[in-house]
Amino acid sequence: MTSFRLKSRQWIVDENNKIIIGEGRKAILENIEKMGSINKAAKVMKMSYKGVWSKIKATESSMNLRLVDTDRKRGSHLTKAGKDLLKKYDDLKKKCLKADDRIFKAIFK
Repeated sequence: MTSFRLKSRQWIVDENNKIIIGEGRKAILENIEKMGSINKAAKVMKMSYKGVWSKIKATESSMNLRLVDTDRKRGSHLTKAGKDLLKKYDDLKKKCLKADDRIFKAIFK
């Protein structure tokens, strides 16, 4: 039999099924923190500034938290809430993938 494996992705959504965080938003937040700029993060991701900004604002609105601080002199960086969200999402993803692997192996031994 050919060797195969399970691939899965996780999204956290609000009560209206709108995305709070998934791989795309995670990448946006990581790039903002790395680059210190929403504009640079957008360029790296081949997205418009408006597209990136609207995704940040949608997540902030759903969570009622500020995730990104912007300052003309200091640039843009994640707030403590933004860093916490990334860490929690990474922890969730690792645990979900571990559970998915266990279930997959039990079914497809």
